[in-house]
Amino acid sequence: MKKTSYFIIFLLCIGSFASVQAQIVKPDTTTSWKRKFVFNFNVNQASFSSNWSAGGINSLGFASLVNYKLNYKKNRDSWDNEIDLLYGFVNNAGQGFRKTTDRIYLDTKYGYQLSDKWDLFSSINFLSQFSPGYKYEDDAAGVEQEFLISDFLAPAFVTGAIGFEYHPKDYFKVRISPFAPRLTIVNDPERFYPTLGPNPYGLDSAETTRFEWFAFQLLAEFNKDIMQNVNLKWRYMMYANYEDFAVKKIDHRLDVNLTAKVNRFITVGLGGILVYDFDQDDEVQLSQALTIGFAYSFQNFEDPK
Repeated sequence: MKKTSYFIIFLLCIGSFASVQAQIVKPDTTTSWKRKFVFNFNVNQASFSSNWSAGGINSLGFASLVNYKLNYKKNRDSWDNEIDLLYGFVNNAGQGFRKTTDRIYLDTKYGYQLSDKWDLFSSINFLSQFSPGYKYEDDAAGVEQEFLISDFLAPAFVTGAIGFEYHPKDYFKVRISPFAPRLTIVNDPERFYPTLGPNPYGLDSAETTRFEWFAFQLLAEFNKDIMQNVNLKWRYMMYANYEDFAVKKIDHRLDVNLTAKVNRFITVGLGGILVYDFDQDDEVQLSQALTIGFAYSFQNFEDPK
């Protein structure tokens, strides 16, 4: 495993010591800023004696989520910012370290209120991952081989957007962007040629960036306690290029997290990611993870009931 991944794991382990403080809410009515920080740290482990008759493999896994929101609202003006980080791995005996989850999502948005439920907005967001990702396949001799298919800034997506936001409730928002240019970045694309071919992630051969100037984006977010101590959060993004428009080439991404608070310190989470991107694969991609661990959060406002 590369040094960058070890550094990430170290930061997650350090952060886990703070998680035992559970949730802290300190309302501050003197400021126009709302701050919320959420940290989850989860561990899973299994080990077997050499004569364990049912079979099994020794393993150790970690997963962590960091989410920070800093939002400003005064009169008709608003400014919303979010950092959403996710990373996890498992170490199986005889196989080494392998990623299970990996996401970097940064978003900033300025809004101007038109009515109680509608804003005019402009935004920019960034989506990538922390560390290399591999595809594992057996060769002709039955020996498993790993093939590099992704890395930090490979790919990365920077999307700007101008449009209208509909927010009928505090926990549900939809951004409709008729103009949403996007920059796709693939750092050192030649290393992906053996697995992904000469046009990784839709880039022209030997290019490291791809611009899509005329495009449409829809982004919908939901974050609500659907019952006592159970929170559902999802984010859906849809992206369509006007210049190369076709139904099969419309990009879709859905991130879903269901979190249940067992007690003040322990949470159980079920998360999943669905991706359809024709430039990556012509089939739907799915990822799912079940976790249990500690959680910590801090905010300077009361959630609406």
